[in-house]
Amino acid sequence: MQERQVSAGGKKHVLEQPFFVLATQNPIEQEGTYPLPEAQLDRFMFLVKVEYPSLEEELQIVEMTTKPMKTEVNEILTGKDILEIQDIVRRVPISEHVVRYVLDLVRATRINDENAPDLVKQRVAWGAGPRASQFLILGAKTRALLHGRLYVSIEDVQKVALPVLRHRVLTTYGAEAEGYTSDRLIQELMELIPARESENPRDDRLPNVLGS
Repeated sequence: MQERQVSAGGKKHVLEQPFFVLATQNPIEQEGTYPLPEAQLDRFMFLVKVEYPSLEEELQIVEMTTKPMKTEVNEILTGKDILEIQDIVRRVPISEHVVRYVLDLVRATRINDENAPDLVKQRVAWGAGPRASQFLILGAKTRALLHGRLYVSIEDVQKVALPVLRHRVLTTYGAEAEGYTSDRLIQELMELIPARESENPRDDRLPNVLGS
């Protein structure tokens, strides 16, 4: 993943941009698969939980997969389009008070941090590293754009916090035995950590600095 290339038969193949990796985890058993080490999990931006489909969704799945059908694939975005969008995401302005909220949230997951709350010291085995802060900000910037805004809010950060943090915050065996999940801990941290107030009342009305 980090080298963005694959090797087969002793020959390296550099993969073109945009490059990304998707992986699946089976929540029931691991036959034929192995859990990834924490250092490798940390390279994934999101861990998205896929629940059972709704009744209407399952009806559509059954209808689509049990009768003859012709599928047409239409191009929506090119690789070049995606790279340009990625560049735009990085240029979305973000206020310092939002960045500091991200750091407060991530650093609170670390048991050796002086500001870590008791629930972390009692139930966390390993907290989130700097990648979590980077991905929280990038995810929040992306959400802001998807909602038609050119500024990042605390809510944007909170909405992406679970998929960004749940595979980076490892609970203790005791917490797991109690049914205390990473999701629950992250939710409680967001309730405990106050959102910093902006020192500039105009932070939420930033001009368009993205250009044409």
